[in-house]
Amino acid sequence: MTAPLLEVNDLKMHFPLGGALFGERRYVYAVDGLSFRVERGETLSLVGESGCGKSTVGRAILRLLKPTGGQVVLAGKRIDDMGSAKLRPYRRRVQVVFQDPFSSLNPRIRVRDALAEPINNFGLAKDNAELTRKLNMLMDKVGLPREALGRWPHEFSGGQRQRVGIARALAAEPDLIVCDEAVSALDVSVKAQIVNLLGDLQKELGLALLFISHDLAIVEHMTHRVAVMYLGKIAEIGTKRQIFARPRHPYTEALLSAVPTPDPLAKRERIMLKGDVPSPISPPSGCRFHTRCPYAFDRCKSEEPRLREVEKGHEAACHLNDRDAQDNPLLSGARA
Repeated sequence: MTAPLLEVNDLKMHFPLGGALFGERRYVYAVDGLSFRVERGETLSLVGESGCGKSTVGRAILRLLKPTGGQVVLAGKRIDDMGSAKLRPYRRRVQVVFQDPFSSLNPRIRVRDALAEPINNFGLAKDNAELTRKLNMLMDKVGLPREALGRWPHEFSGGQRQRVGIARALAAEPDLIVCDEAVSALDVSVKAQIVNLLGDLQKELGLALLFISHDLAIVEHMTHRVAVMYLGKIAEIGTKRQIFARPRHPYTEALLSAVPTPDPLAKRERIMLKGDVPSPISPPSGCRFHTRCPYAFDRCKSEEPRLREVEKGHEAACHLNDRDAQDNPLLSGARA
């Protein structure tokens, strides 16, 4: 059996707060024990409310942040504890497309130089002729004219700048691209174009994508599997069909109830969650979602549910799944 391209095992990112309270150091538990895998050529979408830790996971995988605990394994090699020299060849294999296409580009560098930098850094072109050929090919792949290589970032629209950002990620010839809210700052029509571009590039180049987003409508269109995060942990993970048609966690069910439907006659009951997301400094005992869950019972307040398989390839962390189907409100109201 082929090993996954990326494995994340019990990942933790705990950030210490400035001062100790009564002599005790306090932490922000931004990511608190996350495990998942990404196969070659697959899109895994990491979704959840703002502040749940999605982007922190991406930054830990990219080694922009050093994990507090756990493991990040890329192509069978553990990279979370590697020094800078050993990590260098692995950095080429994992690239990123950021949320803001303008601030992620250096305004003082022309597009040609921005795209040439990773090619030169990793020695991917033997001479100027090959470099020029690669730069032209990158512009073709992302749907921009070749003469745009001589332009500055401010001369592009937001969608065009994001295409430049994608081209820069492709320049390093990666196996995995982390898309950190890569379309959330774009207009609706431009979002669709960028999502379609990413899908086409994935098929053509065999890329794997870790797509970090809060937009479930976009996620449904482009993903293979979905991991739902809540307050630093994975609440549920499964294939696109499993998550969207048969959610097995109340938080997932609530998120899906808010997704607009293209059919104006379709009826969908919106689930309004009570209260606010608890602080990651002092998360609730037991299930972290129990303070907002419409189905919470006593066990949820004292015992943390483990992420376990509820059907083949589908895992959820909810005590409701220990009940028989007729007593599980998640199953009685499942979508077709």
